Amino acid sequence: MSEKSMVPSRFILCVMFISVFLLVISSLFLLQNSSPSLIPRSVLELILVNNNSLYFIPNFKRDQIIHPPYPLVDLNFQSQKGREADCQVSNTSQKTSYVGQQMNMASDSRTLLRVFMYDLPPEFHFGLLGWNGSVNQTWPQVDDPKLIPHYPGGLNLQHSVEYWLTLDLLSSNTAKVGQPHAAIRVQNSSQADVIFVPFFSSLSYNRHSKVNEGGKVSVNKMLQDRLVQFLMDQKEWQHSGGKDHLIVAHHPNSMLDARKKLGSAMLVLADFGRYPVELANIENDMIAPYRHLVGTVPRAKSASYEERSTLVYFQGAIYRKDGGAIRQELYYLLKDEKDVHFAFGSVGGNGVNQASQGMALSKFCLNIAGDTPSSNRLFDAIVSHCVPVIISDEIELPFEDVLDYSDFSLFVRSSDAIKKGYLLNLLRSTTQGEWTKMWERLKEITHHFEYQYPSKPGDAVNMIWQQVARKIPSMQLNLHKKNRYRRSQFLVKAH
Repeated sequence: MSEKSMVPSRFILCVMFISVFLLVISSLFLLQNSSPSLIPRSVLELILVNNNSLYFIPNFKRDQIIHPPYPLVDLNFQSQKGREADCQVSNTSQKTSYVGQQMNMASDSRTLLRVFMYDLPPEFHFGLLGWNGSVNQTWPQVDDPKLIPHYPGGLNLQHSVEYWLTLDLLSSNTAKVGQPHAAIRVQNSSQADVIFVPFFSSLSYNRHSKVNEGGKVSVNKMLQDRLVQFLMDQKEWQHSGGKDHLIVAHHPNSMLDARKKLGSAMLVLADFGRYPVELANIENDMIAPYRHLVGTVPRAKSASYEERSTLVYFQGAIYRKDGGAIRQELYYLLKDEKDVHFAFGSVGGNGVNQASQGMALSKFCLNIAGDTPSSNRLFDAIVSHCVPVIISDEIELPFEDVLDYSDFSLFVRSSDAIKKGYLLNLLRSTTQGEWTKMWERLKEITHHFEYQYPSKPGDAVNMIWQQVARKIPSMQLNLHKKNRYRRSQFLVKAH
């Protein structure tokens, strides 16, 4: 009886021993050959490096993931160079690091912005610059910058945003240029995140808003009417109602005749001063910087606190209407102060050179509301490393979701600015250390406001595309909500 009971016991022990042995062997094998993560690769491909899930893209396929030829843009790039030897971490650097993380979230390699651009006839874009291509040629050759039509200077240049964006898209398909791109042009609209409308609307207004002799309508209005008709006929516009379209109307008076009909699109503007809130707002649309008129001061040549003899600088039109009336009040308050430059001025003659020299040798530069909440003066101050003093209650600022302007600017309410002694007391009470901190930050962020071709990581063109990318999830959410009942409504109509 005992012998029979021992047989199963021995058998069970053998089975247990073999099981443990196999378990140990398999564990050793897994330790040697497994990847650091036990998460399946298919899941990893849908996770961002900062642990944020990639937003869902309809009909997404693994082979559609596009990796850009350059590292992610980090707003902390330049500031880190100057602080490598400094072990202390300031509040500014912490904020900058946070900004870099935010930009990475919006511009991860797996969410590279894909842009479809309409092949509009040249009369809507480079034809306005006098360019004439060969028969059936829509775009100029962009692989050689010398052959690219130049944008006119003076005040025209400050509203040239669409020119730089169009060039950047054209060059994204040109291997010879070999520059990094935050956005690439795709040839199929179904593959695009956004659809770009290449109409040089600001130039059209500046150059062609008057009715020619013998004509009935201006070229500017004619182009707007034709653009509206073109867009309404496109299946892309009909599919989304224009919500995924991007239109630049940077001059406050550009697209004046078409803006109501095209208001569903994402607009790139200088400010919202001449738009009703239902037509343009910060939730759906974007603010782009003016192209500065004064030259950029190199970091190494930027005058320090002691080298800037003027406390505060303003030169420009003083008598303005609407919100700009405050300029006149400030003029009478400040004009006789010994360390204040507050004078009339324009871009004509030697005006730009005078402003460039004056800003570069001033501690503070006034940015006061004029006919509209914004002006080019703010960006002239930034590239001059002159701490901006922003007196414009309704102003919206470019890239403010990732840039904290209070790190390098002073904001003053209009009602406070016109109080006698208030503004000067504020500026004179700003210590050299406080000013220097803002000055250092200005030198770090100047490159974000530079328009150039070819574009570079972190410049104005790159920042605008990244701003567009941050709008895409919200735009797609609204578009998908709109389409909830589309199929059922179609079936009802069909029957």
